[in-house]
Amino acid sequence: MGPIKRGRDAVRKSDRPDARARRARTASRKPIARTSVPHAFAVVGIGASAGGLEALERFFENVPQACGLAFVVVQHMDPTHKGLLVELLQRVSAMPVAQARDGSRVEPGNVYVIPPNKDLAIRHGSLHLLAPAGARGRRLPIDSFFQTLAEDQGEHAVGVILSGMGSDGTLGLRAIKEKGGRTFAETPASAKFDSMPRSAIDAGQVDGVAPAHELVQRILGGRRAPTPSPASNASLEAAAKSAIEQIVGLLQAETGHDFSLYKRNTIYRRIERRMGLHQLDALPAYLRYLRDNPKELQLLFRELLIGVTSFFRDPDVWEKLRGDVLPTLLGARAAGSTVRAWVTGCSTGEEAYTLAIVLREAIAALEPPRKLMLQVFATDLDPDAIERARQGVYPASIAAEVSPERLRRFFVADPRGYRVNAEVRERIVFAVQNVIQDPPFTKLDLLVCRNVLIYLSPALQQKLLPLFHYSLRPGGVLVLGTSETVGGFTGLFAQEGHRSRVYHRLEQGRAASRPEVPSSPTPLPRARVSAAAEIQAMQPSFQSQADRLLLQRFGPAAVLANDRGDVLYISGRIGAFLEPAAGKANWNVFAMARGGLANALEPAFRKAFRKKQTVIATGVRMDRARRVDVTIEPLKEPPSLRGTAMVLFAEVGKPAAPPPERLRGARGATRESELRVARDELHATREEMQIAAEELTSTNEELQSANEELQSTNEELTTSKEEMQSMNEELQSLNHELQAKVDELLRASSDMKNLLDSTDIATLFLDGDLNVRRFTTQMAKLIKLIPSDAGRPITDLAQDFIYPDLHDDAREVLRRLVSAEKQVGTKDGRWFTVRIMPYRTLDNRIDGAVITFLDISAAKALEANLRRKGKS
Repeated sequence: MGPIKRGRDAVRKSDRPDARARRARTASRKPIARTSVPHAFAVVGIGASAGGLEALERFFENVPQACGLAFVVVQHMDPTHKGLLVELLQRVSAMPVAQARDGSRVEPGNVYVIPPNKDLAIRHGSLHLLAPAGARGRRLPIDSFFQTLAEDQGEHAVGVILSGMGSDGTLGLRAIKEKGGRTFAETPASAKFDSMPRSAIDAGQVDGVAPAHELVQRILGGRRAPTPSPASNASLEAAAKSAIEQIVGLLQAETGHDFSLYKRNTIYRRIERRMGLHQLDALPAYLRYLRDNPKELQLLFRELLIGVTSFFRDPDVWEKLRGDVLPTLLGARAAGSTVRAWVTGCSTGEEAYTLAIVLREAIAALEPPRKLMLQVFATDLDPDAIERARQGVYPASIAAEVSPERLRRFFVADPRGYRVNAEVRERIVFAVQNVIQDPPFTKLDLLVCRNVLIYLSPALQQKLLPLFHYSLRPGGVLVLGTSETVGGFTGLFAQEGHRSRVYHRLEQGRAASRPEVPSSPTPLPRARVSAAAEIQAMQPSFQSQADRLLLQRFGPAAVLANDRGDVLYISGRIGAFLEPAAGKANWNVFAMARGGLANALEPAFRKAFRKKQTVIATGVRMDRARRVDVTIEPLKEPPSLRGTAMVLFAEVGKPAAPPPERLRGARGATRESELRVARDELHATREEMQIAAEELTSTNEELQSANEELQSTNEELTTSKEEMQSMNEELQSLNHELQAKVDELLRASSDMKNLLDSTDIATLFLDGDLNVRRFTTQMAKLIKLIPSDAGRPITDLAQDFIYPDLHDDAREVLRRLVSAEKQVGTKDGRWFTVRIMPYRTLDNRIDGAVITFLDISAAKALEANLRRKGKS
């Protein structure tokens, strides 16, 4: 069906959808002149919710009929109520507005509206109606349509978010932007409900923000001119090539990152997007704009990074990792070891968190179970994206990507949507890194580099793949994007299956791979100094040598520790008193204390901090032969050391040996006494530990039970809140539609009242039982009527005219459905023509009678005068 060129005047209120369709098929098929690219037109998807009717009206009031665009409106609607949006938008739109039908072809110059209780999709330029995917209250029709729009229309897709509650549409805009389309949102300050546009803006998925009535000009002005791109032109003009090289140079000077080895087509398309948004049609003009507006360089930098990602993107890849690859990889690791992974180009962190979740699930599913530590490194060029990734807060719309079970286990509710819980966040280190210039992470078990290589030139890919091989452990796994391969490096990586983009590191390729490992930036050269000055600077001073000798030979063994006992500084030889504990490094003075020193050190340490004074523990027995004096002195000066304590150790000299005859007599008694005391202390300690363990177990069970109940209650409340919010949005939309209809009826009622008053004809409306329904002001002069008479039978009213058969004539008109007319007089000598007609509703139903009284007194008087003159 060709484009429909029909103005607002051609639309009648009595038009039904099928009637409009018949007229459309016979309308002019002359195509509308387009100002966009010749071979295609843009399809504009508009998402709105609560408060969206007003925004839609302001938007379409400013859209010209010959705009060359097609519009598809997706709004949250009450599934049980007939939509009025088509009729309401048709009043303000110069283009024809119709409800979307299954299989209807999208044509420019038309507006299509989603029907109630349906999801909408676009495939091959045609609209398709689908059964709603989610339960009422949890549907995301805007995201669903935008994602199909991005897949179908690519760079010709335009997404617009207007007023609404929730975050529906954010993920859809991300998909449109990923495919090269354009995205816009209403200014939150101008939106009646700002949740939806604010969510899209905060997610960084919006190219332009403006009030609804200004968005039209942004969309129309931002369409790209039919300039050939490098993909379709063998060589750019010399001026265009020079402009791109200068733009790359400006970017490197501003950001420190070199984009010269990125694919030229990618750079050109992203520059073209920015040119379209600023309505510039030539590269030299955009180069001048960059020089005059330094902030645009940062925006172009983020545009080139193409920061589009999502949770569990390409689910088949993650299922393969979880089910096939990771069990084998993790099964080869020893218990207690650390699994290291690296996600390059992580953007805002969704892919890094996805990997951490999948790894946690794979570790938990190992048979037999074993304890493995997890460390994930996630890097990206964009500092703002890394900062958002560290926060780990994402909109509520991620519920469409993450299963409910994973949402419960790995996320917590947040006012802005969902926050990744600490269990996952603490396993990931986010950092700003340029994978091309900065040193890589090494000894990795897993390296994920998805949808990064496709934007890099072949020369850069040849450099990175050996680097990835160098970073992985033997048997490590490399995961690439669905459109990426290892190219000619089949000697370094073996593919997992034919279609999979999962590769295993090959050990035999080690010798052949000589990666260029980036190093840290070279320090600036020092200023030249004389040889004598260098020799003098290298020789230590006499005082420093003497101080060092005194500390080594005569200084006490001491450590500086904080209030938790963590060692901050070591002085002297402390090896005789402290030694590192086995296992994970632990620089705590209590864990490092040797022999019996640990039992006396901790209580003395706590006492010193509690009383804020020096505590000395004398004669602490470390073993049979050695005793130690321990001094703990909390520090108050200097201010930088407040809150710490100096712990000094001094070994006590060995006591003189007693005479043999005294030693033999006391040795047995001493040992027996010591053993008895030790047994009593051990018994008491065991009892206390058992009681404490039972109490802790009981408390832990209670807390776990309470936590489960709170979690269950929170999930139920979250679900109820989402359903209530969605229903509230539907009711808001329905309320706006009904309010618009009420306003229209009020205007029609006012028009009718003014019409009746201007005709000066007395009119009486009766219902089917001939009771008074309504009357005009002129009627009250003939029949004594007041507003409270509505509903009274006509026979009960006092009349000035002489018409006793009025009731019978009205009943006869209702029976025969034929109008009746009669001339009657009044008691004061006036005459009226009384006309009785059936009251017919718009749906052709008889619902009472209408009686009009036309004053013909002047005509009767003239007739009487003429008769008198004729007789005379």
